Amino acid sequence: MTPIDEMPKLDPNEVLATAGASAGRRFLGLGSLGLLGLMLIYIAIVQSPEIQWRIFLLAMGVGALWLVDRMRRATASKLELTETELRDSDGTRIALVEDIDGLDRGFFAFKPSNGFLMRTVNGGATEWRPGMWWRVGRRIGVGGMMPAHQSKQIAEILAIMMAKREIEKNG
Repeated sequence: MTPIDEMPKLDPNEVLATAGASAGRRFLGLGSLGLLGLMLIYIAIVQSPEIQWRIFLLAMGVGALWLVDRMRRATASKLELTETELRDSDGTRIALVEDIDGLDRGFFAFKPSNGFLMRTVNGGATEWRPGMWWRVGRRIGVGGMMPAHQSKQIAEILAIMMAKREIEKNG
């Protein structure tokens, strides 16, 4: 028997690891982005630049406030890794573990801050949860506002699961 055969089978819905934004990171990120939006709107109203600049500043300010709301909603949830999938705590499936083709945690990878990049076999719909994760086609970036140790734990468990899958596949 190999050590892999001796490992106990896990419940597919048991959460192996979680990652979420800390209160301090949420406060700092949402506060600074909200302050930027309010300052842009204030400058557009009080400074009275030319009309095209006023419209631009108002649009950027409203866009920043819209982004604050999107980020507030996204960072209120957590990421959960189970034996079968990586999902958001609101139930959104980010990726099936069996579909993950590659994992990149390198310094030069195009990944979110404190996070990692996954490539899947099957592409999905483009989604973006500011500060938590994004998906474009087959690429999924995880990280942003979450602490590095939490996203690193998820990445390492995924790497072990992928290595186990390769060993089982190659016999």
